[in-house]
Amino acid sequence: MTLAITTDFTGQTVVSTFEMTPGTCTDVLDALTDAYDKVIRHQPGFLGGAIHVNDAQTRISTYSRWVKREDFQAMLRTPEMRERNRAIAAMCSRFEPVMYEVSAVF
Repeated sequence: MTLAITTDFTGQTVVSTFEMTPGTCTDVLDALTDAYDKVIRHQPGFLGGAIHVNDAQTRISTYSRWVKREDFQAMLRTPEMRERNRAIAAMCSRFEPVMYEVSAVF
């Protein structure tokens, strides 16, 4: 499903940034891809998401959209995601999920 980015979106947008060494990028990418495929995309309120890797393989950004903030927060609190996030965070030097609202589209 393709989701258009619009300023009238009333749900929750989450952008997470993961920083790592090039040597662990593939491991982090595999862990994130597995989490999205097996857990995240099946959670109530999940609308869609994407994973982006920079050229240097030192950063991965994920973008996800949810019906409401509480849906994203509930997903984070599941035992499986708590365990997966601990493992992913251990492979990263920094991990930061941030909730956003769309303010302009060009």
